[in-house]
Amino acid sequence: MTDLAARFRSAIEAGRAFRDAPLASYTTFRVGGPADWLVHARTAAEIRFVVAAARDANVDVTVLGGGSNVLIADAGIRGVVIRVHGGDVRRVPDDRLRVDAGVTINGFVRWTINRGFAGVEAWAGTPGTVGGAIHGNAHFKGRMIGELIESVEIATRDGELRQIDMADMEFGYDRSRLQRTHEIAIAADFRVGRGESAALRAVARESLAYRKRTQPLESASAGCIFQNPDPAQDRVPDGIPWSAGALVDRAGLKGSREGHARVSPTHGNFIINEGDASAAEIRHLIERCRRAVRDAFGVALRDEIVYLGF
Repeated sequence: MTDLAARFRSAIEAGRAFRDAPLASYTTFRVGGPADWLVHARTAAEIRFVVAAARDANVDVTVLGGGSNVLIADAGIRGVVIRVHGGDVRRVPDDRLRVDAGVTINGFVRWTINRGFAGVEAWAGTPGTVGGAIHGNAHFKGRMIGELIESVEIATRDGELRQIDMADMEFGYDRSRLQRTHEIAIAADFRVGRGESAALRAVARESLAYRKRTQPLESASAGCIFQNPDPAQDRVPDGIPWSAGALVDRAGLKGSREGHARVSPTHGNFIINEGDASAAEIRHLIERCRRAVRDAFGVALRDEIVYLGF
């Protein structure tokens, strides 16, 4: 760790590399212990440098974007956490937009609407960053963000930069190749069209209104906890929607608590932190929901949330 401190001081400006850094404030759950090292990286060069330094020191690297869709253990994360946040959107040939991985989805949506580019406006209100959305192939109303992507620039764990075509990204429901390879998204090229800003803004407002009606946006949460059932693997009883939230609701867990963690009364697939929840309380409540659904309906709920440090 002493060697890491020296290397980080040599290449990362002051105020962007910290030892024993609390992580809760960097997650939408507002939960989680400290990282041994937290580095705020802004460029591909910085990401590659940190990865190389961690590799030479034989310590693990964990990537954190906007902090949604994750639950960080109360004990924190060992090794180096790279927080990839910030960046730019720029136009490249053939009506594509190149978006840095640290750009927030909402920031990307605003950028496109203000300039009359169509294609991502319905993603308004999606938490997290472009890199995080790529890692988990974020979905909304049956569409996946991978459908909009032409290629992704990644950094390998050896520090090599590569451009990966969409066909090789292994996009699926809540899935991308990054989960298998542990590569780090640097930027992505999105296919876009043109549209009137007023019409695009109307679509964005409709999406936001839908989220506000159906999700507990006012509370600290990580988004959906479980994947929806898969018709190829699961059997859901007649009369119950193919929805993890509906299954949790019908199993009687909606509104239930574990300490300061609660299953949202608004949406059964959201767990909210009512102020001082621990990661352990949230994890216990997740497992209660999983057991209740399995016992009541024989459906094994699979995680959409990502556990870090457990």
